Amino acid sequence: MFINTKKFLQEKFLTSNLKVHLSPSCSQTKSIVMSIKSDYTSAVLLLEDGTIFHGIAIGKKGITSGEICFNTGMSGYQEIFTDPSYFGQVMVMANTHIGNYGVEKHESESEHTMISGLVCKDYSKIYSRARSEHSLNEFLVERNITGIQNIDTRALVEHIRDHGAMNCIISSDEQNIDILKNKLAEVPSMQGLELSSKVSTSQVYELKSDTNKYQVAVLDFGVKKSILDCMFQRGCNLTVFPSKSSFEELKAIEPDAFFLSNGPGDPAVMSYETEVVKKILELGKPVFGICLGHQLLGQALGLETFKMHHGHRGINHPVKNLITGKCEITSQNHGFAIHPDSIENNQDVEVTHVNLNDNSIEGIRLKSKSVFSVQYHPEASPGPLDSRYLFDEFVNNIQLSKS
Repeated sequence: MFINTKKFLQEKFLTSNLKVHLSPSCSQTKSIVMSIKSDYTSAVLLLEDGTIFHGIAIGKKGITSGEICFNTGMSGYQEIFTDPSYFGQVMVMANTHIGNYGVEKHESESEHTMISGLVCKDYSKIYSRARSEHSLNEFLVERNITGIQNIDTRALVEHIRDHGAMNCIISSDEQNIDILKNKLAEVPSMQGLELSSKVSTSQVYELKSDTNKYQVAVLDFGVKKSILDCMFQRGCNLTVFPSKSSFEELKAIEPDAFFLSNGPGDPAVMSYETEVVKKILELGKPVFGICLGHQLLGQALGLETFKMHHGHRGINHPVKNLITGKCEITSQNHGFAIHPDSIENNQDVEVTHVNLNDNSIEGIRLKSKSVFSVQYHPEASPGPLDSRYLFDEFVNNIQLSKS
């Protein structure tokens, strides 16, 4: 079998940090390796606290910035990169190998790549899955996403866990640290940012089937396709509204229930959306919220939200259902949460789920109405399907309400 030596070594070098040990007689192979190395573009990652990591550029060459965060999932990078809840964030993938199974269009959670940058250890420009259509590198270059590889992601993740979420900048163009520090100083903090309107649909649209029985109004703060699929497959016709829609627009379609979606940004600055949710609650119809929708529901009920130290992002977070006593492994992506102290004096709100790692609130419900929400992602994508029963509970609430 004929092997293109340069192509083979290039692919090996791009997909691993293994040192190539060659005998002195392999002068041709040595020159190929040196040629490959010379093709690389160096890149730098600068954190807000002054910490610097040097690596190799991936994706689109250039400069990018945003709040740095990490995801501990070992698979599902395409779903993560296209999740609107990650809008404007620089993603550190804790798993060693990224890109090795390519990308496939049906695994995207939105039409766009939402992260602003990627940090990883070993980045593969080749892939080995038959149904994949492109390499991850082609995917990122096409979408103008800048990244950096060859980083000690274990050290970086530990640094974020110890020091908290912070802004960062990746550059494969400018290497002067002082210039990069000045650029980084101009990047706004995630705390206080309203971002859902940047990823929400701009027009109302519908997902309908003649066989579906129920009408759900979806308030889109950055909804994932998998969430819509989970409701549609359970007999719900969906009308999806922009995040800034008025209560009157939502009410006009006479829905059987309301869904408050996931999305990016700080819920504390979303006063307009919180007021809309308050009016929705007054109707007495079933309501289900996920992630940002969960936080906005909490605010509408008089609860407070806060920015977490470094957030929850991964597909192996243990959560306990306090109603059933059962535990589930969940997929999570959030940097804000409902403050537990604010629930103590609210007699109508019940905590339904807690995180077993840090005891943070993962779910609430109203005692007087068919209204509930969870902080994590029951649709998974990526992640385990332990929590999809929540969509069944939502549909059951609709059935009871209509009867």
